[in-house]
Formats: sequence, C-alpha cells, structure tokens
Amino acid sequence: MADPVSEQLSDDLEFARDLAHRAGELLVDLRAEIGYADRWALMNAGDQAAQNLIADRLTRYRPADAVLSEEAPDSLVRLSADRVWIIDPVDGTSAYAKEGSTEWAVHIALWERGALTLGVVGRPATGEIFDSETATLEPVRHTGMRVVGSRSRATKFFRDVCADLGAEVVSMSSAGIKVLAVVTGEADAYLHTGGQYQWDNAAPIAVARAAGLHATRVDGREIVYNERSTSIEDLFICRPERVAEIEAAIRRHS
Repeated sequence: MADPVSEQLSDDLEFARDLAHRAGELLVDLRAEIGYADRWALMNAGDQAAQNLIADRLTRYRPADAVLSEEAPDSLVRLSADRVWIIDPVDGTSAYAKEGSTEWAVHIALWERGALTLGVVGRPATGEIFDSETATLEPVRHTGMRVVGSRSRATKFFRDVCADLGAEVVSMSSAGIKVLAVVTGEADAYLHTGGQYQWDNAAPIAVARAAGLHATRVDGREIVYNERSTSIEDLFICRPERVAEIEAAIRRHS
C-alpha cells in the first residue's frame, strides 16, 4: 500500500498531522500491550517508541531540517538552521502511564526563519488532532471564570491570581491538553509560571494563535523559539474577552 506521506512531501501540515497520528496510534497500542503495573516502564517505552517513530520519519522525509526534541540530544546546529521541528513525543508522560487518563498529547511544531509556522497537537486517547490551520475557538461551556494550571507544579503566583479573580482552578496534565481546554471552551485561560521547555508549548501555542487566543509570556512579551536555551519560564494563554481582566490581576501580583 502506498505511503500517504510520500504523496504529500510538499505539505508540511499534512506531514505533521500524519506524524502525530502515527505516534498516537503507537502510544495507544503500547498502553494496551504493556499495561500499567509498572508505570515507569510504560513511560519510558512510550517516550522512546514515539521518539524513534518521529525521528525516523523526519530523517526520511525532512532530512535537511533540524530537530529539537525532548527525547533527543540537543544539536545546536538548529541555531543556524532555517527550519526546525520542535517535538514532544509524549507531553504529559505521567498521565500517559495512568490508566484511563486522556491528559497526554503528541506535539509537532515547525519553526521557520524566526517564527512558528505550524503546530499540531494530537490527543491520542480521544482520537483528536488539532492543528494551526483548522483550529477554531469554540463557545464557552461554563459559567464564571475557569483558569487551567499545572496539576503538579501550580505556583503561589498562579494560586494568588486565581484567588484575586475569584476563578475556579482547573488542574490538568500536559501543556497541550491545557491549551486545548481553552480552545474548546472548557476554560477561559491557561496561566503557567512553573517553568517549561520549548517542546512543551511550541505546538500548543501555534494552535492557540490560530484559534484566535491571546498567547504571550506572563509579562506580555512574545514567546520566542529556537533560542539557545530551551527553557521558557512562563506563559499566558487566554480567550480574547478575558485578557484585560486577567492581565490586571497578573500586574497586581507581579
């Protein structure tokens, strides 16, 4: 059977969607095969298998491009490259190893000459794939204000801002899943100050921007990718109608 990617080599978005789909299917199959008795074994197997699949296909179909991945050594060749794929094979690995959890994702982003040009966030446990071409902002599905934050690393600053706003705190794993919660109307904003890396949020940020969300650092600065340091300390993703209100609370606690 013909490989669909071989017929779409010029279409980066379709290639990225295919990567997320293939990696997602592999990860779902591994959960069923390995089970949850040894969560560390499942986490390590998932990370490695998804990384191998994605790396192999990038080497085959995008050999001239650089890659920055959580699960591979960082080659600083990327700093002089025109195109860099920013990858997180399994975002939310601890959730991946928790039976029944859907709070894990596959992140595929492309950076070109100074800017993100596409992003794909796959949610394999539900079979969904969101991308920076088709993402649309869905209606809010709740009353009051809801702000999503880290399940394991919520900071005092995050809690103080939410308390100031009288917002309901929604705890989730995976930066990609948190951004999707804002896109799909489950939450009004995603605020994070506990430290992340480029691969944690590059694909989600591309999807968020395509859907029309505000997406910056907490202090309003642009989020910059393919820097020498892979660290991105904080971010603020928000529905447009809530930006001013939440930014005011952020300033009060900065």
